[in-house]
Amino acid sequence: MQIGLLGYGKMGKAIEALAEPQGIKIAWKITQNNRDQLNKTMLRTADVVIEFTRPEVAFENITTCLEAGVPVVSGTTGWLERLAEAENRCRENQGAFLWASNFSVGVNLFFALNRYLARLMNSHQEYDPSVTEIHHVHKLDAPSGTARTLTDDLLQNLDRKQNWQLHPAQAAANEIPVTAIRENEVPGTHRICWQSPIDEITIEHQAFSRTGFASGAILSAKWLIGKTGVFRMEDVLGL
Repeated sequence: MQIGLLGYGKMGKAIEALAEPQGIKIAWKITQNNRDQLNKTMLRTADVVIEFTRPEVAFENITTCLEAGVPVVSGTTGWLERLAEAENRCRENQGAFLWASNFSVGVNLFFALNRYLARLMNSHQEYDPSVTEIHHVHKLDAPSGTARTLTDDLLQNLDRKQNWQLHPAQAAANEIPVTAIRENEVPGTHRICWQSPIDEITIEHQAFSRTGFASGAILSAKWLIGKTGVFRMEDVLGL
């Protein structure tokens, strides 16, 4: 199995460190310094591409992979306004594309738990939800892609909420307050709090390192090879 790394930052390096002991070869590594080398011939030397880059180049990177006929797994966040367009490009090219806001198996189980609890809370209006996420100071988007997924899942399961608000003090009754905190070198924490006048229920996921994210990305890359279509981590995990 040959993986192409489109982006070689902290996540790319973590993926490489886990891949080599598994006998998975890194076909090539593209960074902002050698991006001019990216072409369809190079792309096709990989069985699958894992893309962790920047929001402003993610769409172009992904569509280039799809047009080359190479399956692509992407974990870049902050460009969701073009995600549907990328998915359409995948279908037009009969390609394989898997995007996730978070590849950690634990986080995806946390997503499922969040959806289930939200469905239970839909009939208990005395409980009001809020979302808090904590990341390192280098995180480009706020709220994080993982927090966006958690919040979107809440909105889909709660009739009484129609939107989210990044400035909690300004949140209306029909909005979910979201708090984004940036601290020095922390892998990531996500917390959903349900507060009523008499008690509080909290569910939380805390990452200890990037290993879980990298491991999930490799798992997804293995799973995607040989498939056609648009997928998510819940497809990989059978959720």
